[in-house]
Amino acid sequence: MGIFGRKTTTPAPAAAQAATGPDLTALTGDYTIDPAHSTIGFVARHAMVTNVKGGFEDFTGTLHLDGADPAQSTAEIDVQMASIETGNADRDGHLKSSDFFKIEEFPTMTFRSTKAEALGGDEFRITGDLSLLGVTKPLTIDLEFNGSATDPFGNERVGFEGKAEILRSEWGLTWNAALETGGVLVSDKIKLVFDISAIKQA
Repeated sequence: MGIFGRKTTTPAPAAAQAATGPDLTALTGDYTIDPAHSTIGFVARHAMVTNVKGGFEDFTGTLHLDGADPAQSTAEIDVQMASIETGNADRDGHLKSSDFFKIEEFPTMTFRSTKAEALGGDEFRITGDLSLLGVTKPLTIDLEFNGSATDPFGNERVGFEGKAEILRSEWGLTWNAALETGGVLVSDKIKLVFDISAIKQA
């Protein structure tokens, strides 16, 4: 995912460089997402009055970052649907059932990038194919670069936050229940949230 490229035309004074951020070409390389320090989550509206938050505990992913040419960057993520966690065992069980994710038949959700863009500053966008319940549709994620650092163990890390919105019905997630006061139990619109730390490979 080409989230670390900056377009430069002519050399800029030091003050201008500080305003736009450092040259991130050195971050070019292959990375592995660190699930212990990353989050892939979601937010759904419940009963029309409150938000329920959840996430996935088991996922893997790789990135290829190209700081010189963001369009050449890529991302792949695989999520194990049985690892869904919302803080309520009964709700988690329902989400794993045939009403929702059908995890016995469709154990994995995947994302494969098809396009990456630098929008300016620390803002980036990645588009790809999200496959869930046997349905593949495009998903666009807006990203914010959070920085890079070397941790105490010598790992070179990059971090970013992302967000997106989907209509779950487009992937076949249509279960719902009507409310006596009007509306439905679970919103069709789902907010996706990402907080990713990735380690550069040698």
